Amino acid sequence: MNTILCIETGTTTCSVALGQNGELIDFEESHDPNNNHAKYLTQFISALLKRHSLSAKELSAVCVGKGPGSYTGLRIGVSAAKGICYGAGVPLVAIGSLEAMAQGAISKIAKEEVAIPDFLCPMIDARRMEVYTQLFTPNGTAQSEVEAMILDDSSFSSPLANSKILFFGNGSSKAKDLLKSANALFLDDFLPSARFMISLADKLYNQSKFEDVAYFEPFYLKNFVATVAKNKVLGQNK
Repeated sequence: MNTILCIETGTTTCSVALGQNGELIDFEESHDPNNNHAKYLTQFISALLKRHSLSAKELSAVCVGKGPGSYTGLRIGVSAAKGICYGAGVPLVAIGSLEAMAQGAISKIAKEEVAIPDFLCPMIDARRMEVYTQLFTPNGTAQSEVEAMILDDSSFSSPLANSKILFFGNGSSKAKDLLKSANALFLDDFLPSARFMISLADKLYNQSKFEDVAYFEPFYLKNFVATVAKNKVLGQNK
């Protein structure tokens, strides 16, 4: 039996899920906008393992959302995943955060029996008018590369001319204000979750597509840029 612990921390969501043979059995998550991932993550992992009387060494693997997303959030999640794998001697698998979101949208569409769009477009907020995004077919197959896109009213104009695209994720509200095509559909209140990684993680595990625990790094897509508080820039200390 494959028992995989999945971790997703690339956005304001801090989520941990436990799966067996590709099926969700339990999860813990928070959508705290204050990004208290360092506070919640170890608590969630400990709670899940304790509830199911599991030790880390009894896991088949650990799966982590590799990004793109929040620099700090990704580092917290990847560091925790690598620590468990190294200490327990279990393999590490990694899933693109946008791919996992697409899987979540597929599940939501099926449950709510809504019309299936031509493309799925998860969006992760990358500050200002920029988003991390990627196009997928309704079965989860990637149709474009991951990119950091600055949105304007001409974004996606070519595919929207002939195809219905479902936009979702915490960056999609920016697109909703700009894209006025009737083919632009929006899935409101969609939140990332480690639950969406379960079936994907099981597939990677069965294919032995493991990461090198020592050298694996998150997929940041962009270089980290540190910001300085405005009062410090002005020489004030308040």
